[in-house]
Amino acid sequence: MKPKVFLEFVEIKSLIASVLPFVLGTLYAVYNYHQVHLGYLILFFIASSLFHMATNANDNYQDFLHAPRNADNQEFLEATNVVGVNQISIRQARAITFGLGGLSLILGLWLVTRTGLPLLWMGLYSYAVGYFYAGGPKPISSGPFGEFFSGFTMGFMIFWIAVFINTYDKVAITGTSTLEVLIASGIAIFAISNIMLANNICDMDEDIALGRHTILYYLGKPVMLQVFAWSYIVGYVCLMVAVWMGVLPKLSLLTLLSVVPVLKNTQLFLKKQVKTETFILAIKNATIICLSFVVFMGLGLIFN
Repeated sequence: MKPKVFLEFVEIKSLIASVLPFVLGTLYAVYNYHQVHLGYLILFFIASSLFHMATNANDNYQDFLHAPRNADNQEFLEATNVVGVNQISIRQARAITFGLGGLSLILGLWLVTRTGLPLLWMGLYSYAVGYFYAGGPKPISSGPFGEFFSGFTMGFMIFWIAVFINTYDKVAITGTSTLEVLIASGIAIFAISNIMLANNICDMDEDIALGRHTILYYLGKPVMLQVFAWSYIVGYVCLMVAVWMGVLPKLSLLTLLSVVPVLKNTQLFLKKQVKTETFILAIKNATIICLSFVVFMGLGLIFN
């Protein structure tokens, strides 16, 4: 397989969606607990990146494998899905998926032996979501909860694991500390879940043809377009609440400056939902929000 095809198969461009929560979780640990375990952190970064690629590969080959073979789906099978377009064999697709996932699992289990059982439970949840997102008899991505699981797993779990790995020997996991992490990561959760929502909005007709009953199928496009817009607002509210609680530096509030480009992109998406033209706006919004959060949270650490 050519490198270009491999990178397309694992959707390398989407890796930033897991990298930024990882960085944010690390900054959170530094701000609140003044501690970093750099070696373990690097291993977690590698493991999470490998698993992110494995999950994307699994999504692509499972979608190709389970798509109905009929005239309505011919374009999806031959011109849309990366497996069909590049004629990747199912055997090769599985080898890449389970190879990447296996390497990630080995690194993850070793980290469990060094940091403790909480990481095992976090990891088991993440791996289960990663596989069943597109695998199994009823994939998560084909149902009404895809947005929740994508946003929660990438926006919160990666953030939380990064915090845990840096503080496992100093801070016990409690309901209060978990709630604080959840609120602090809220802006990332909603920005990332909106990527999945935008994808489903653009693909609504194709999804119905493929037998997928996403949340669009149940609530309709007009309602979910409103949810798309309000999700950003709720995310910004989470940011302000986290600063008020004292778990984020005050300079993090400058992330609110991202409202200007995010509002512009959101208005464009609300007017037109075409996969090849406007889906990218949701990705841009998530990148702008999370990158702004990283920059201003980092500045908050420096000038705190």
